[in-house]
Amino acid sequence: MLSTLPHHIALSSSLFLLILLGYLVVRIGKWSPNVTKGLSKFVFNIAVPALLFKSMSRISSLPAVDMRLLVAFFGSCLCVFAIGRLLSWKLFKMDGSAQSVFGLGGIYGNNVFLGVPLAQMALGEAAMPTVALIIAFNGPLLWMLVTISVEWSQQGRLSRAGFFHTVKSVISNPVIASIMLGVLYGFSGLQMPDFVDTSLHMTAKAAAPTALVVIGMGLAEYGIREGWRQSVVITSLKLLVQPLLVWALALLIGLPKTEMQTIVMMASLPVGVNAYLMAEHFNTTKGPVASSMVLSTMLAAFVTPLLIALTS
Repeated sequence: MLSTLPHHIALSSSLFLLILLGYLVVRIGKWSPNVTKGLSKFVFNIAVPALLFKSMSRISSLPAVDMRLLVAFFGSCLCVFAIGRLLSWKLFKMDGSAQSVFGLGGIYGNNVFLGVPLAQMALGEAAMPTVALIIAFNGPLLWMLVTISVEWSQQGRLSRAGFFHTVKSVISNPVIASIMLGVLYGFSGLQMPDFVDTSLHMTAKAAAPTALVVIGMGLAEYGIREGWRQSVVITSLKLLVQPLLVWALALLIGLPKTEMQTIVMMASLPVGVNAYLMAEHFNTTKGPVASSMVLSTMLAAFVTPLLIALTS
């Protein structure tokens, strides 16, 4: 298994080099934050949806996905979230809201901007339906989880506003919409016109490199000094505990190799920006979560290829 490690490190190194490029153009080139925001909007609203729509539009010709992968992946999320809450309480004496955001940092990975291009390059087109399935359920389930957890710790119940906010975020998410539309189109039997397919293909090709540069540009806004002790624990949960637990559950369930390898890779991705957005939303633990984004991205350059090699 480890004989493939140099190959996977070489593949992922090219991806993380683009992340470094994005980081440097902001830090050294002094690019305006408006450039990062504009490019991020293009990737999230156009390029990645084009890639996912194109991938999912071919779903009828791909092998069926074993839906039990959702049990392995999101079962691990529940377990790691509970562990994160417990550790933040015992080690850092955090309140209920901070515990919830801390726990979210240990399970919310950079699935779209890093997971999509990494899966495409390291695992191939066969992994894309699994990736799309994880992305489709990840946002709604984890945002709902942390919203319930925070509001329960504050009020002892889930407010109607919190529930509808989560539903609204799902409906208006272009990434999730592109996945659903791609699946519907794939099973419709319709033939896409050549000029539309060519434009879609060109846009989709831009998704991976642009998304990786955007990650680096975004990370340039954060440091690793504030709350570094908490960020080390969050990073350990995200890069070690979650992928190992996902792997164990996948073996226990008996998932096929493609699904198992893909969900372990997805679980090993660094902390995603949505965890920081949730920290901002509830105004707690912003420093440690931001630090963990930078630290986990640096370490994922080695951890993720290792796990891909081990599961191969």
